[in-house]
Amino acid sequence: MQIDIQTRNFALTDAIRSHSRRRLRFALSSYSDRIQRVVMRLSDINGPRGGADKCCHLQLVLPGLSDVVVEDIEADLYLAIDRAADRAGRTLGRRLARQRDRARSSGRPPAMSVAD
Repeated sequence: MQIDIQTRNFALTDAIRSHSRRRLRFALSSYSDRIQRVVMRLSDINGPRGGADKCCHLQLVLPGLSDVVVEDIEADLYLAIDRAADRAGRTLGRRLARQRDRARSSGRPPAMSVAD
């Protein structure tokens, strides 16, 4: 799973980078063999004015399926990262379960993962 972290309107620190990678690996570890790439875009919408404006936009690129896109906006950037990563993991789990259920009901074998 390739992780690409981009920022807008502020600098990416080592602390934010390591926190982001750790949270993504934790939230998506069950599905890492199914994810081709994760693109995380972090931005400060209002700039120095403050407020609930720290945005974490996640895009999970999956081979053979449409992308999973999740966005969360909070006053605290770390909280936005945590919530977006958790939501992305749950959303991906539901999507893969639906795909597996459709394959079973149609009598076809389930799609092979990238690692197979």
